[in-house]
Amino acid sequence: MLDQVEIFHGLSEEELKAMEASSTSRAFPKNTVVIHENDPADSLFVIESGRVKVYCSDKNGKEFIMNTLGAGDYFGELALLDDSTRSASVRTVEKSEFRVVMKDDFNQVLDDHPNIARQMISNLASRVRKLTADVKSLALQDVYGRVANVLMDLSEERGDGTLFIPEKLTQQDIADRVGASREMVARILKDLTIGEYIRFEGRHIIINTRLPAKY
Repeated sequence: MLDQVEIFHGLSEEELKAMEASSTSRAFPKNTVVIHENDPADSLFVIESGRVKVYCSDKNGKEFIMNTLGAGDYFGELALLDDSTRSASVRTVEKSEFRVVMKDDFNQVLDDHPNIARQMISNLASRVRKLTADVKSLALQDVYGRVANVLMDLSEERGDGTLFIPEKLTQQDIADRVGASREMVARILKDLTIGEYIRFEGRHIIINTRLPAKY
């Protein structure tokens, strides 16, 4: 499992086995907060099954969804590298199972396998570059561009040439991700539906064809 996780790319078989041995399994039911923003950070989570949403909250309790993660993704990685607090909260969207690496156990593994730290830092640098690009996109694009990016990023290819979004997104979910009003998102989705760019199958969004560059 760990050899398919981005943060562990480039590790040797021996190093992967050491990381696997240092981890434990945990499972959480749907709609459970796995970690809380600003709590002490002491562990890395690798998602074995299920899905979670990563979010921050303002002082009024309004949530801003930063990302949705699924099997093979990970979160809490900064806990292994510094002594800060959690930068975001994570809640399960469905029943989920994780491999958890505690910071103390990770440090013990590094005593015998120091190359792990070097390789993980290199992998994290690639992740930071992607996050920087995402922030740039959010800052420079209009609302339609941000909505289109979210839909494309969350979609998966199907055999019939269309794209399928496995997450059951509400208009408010999308609005929270792109920093816009629900009404504006509703208008964009309606126009994309009328133009037959997207359609709905139950609560799932299907992308029929490439979304237009401009709204």
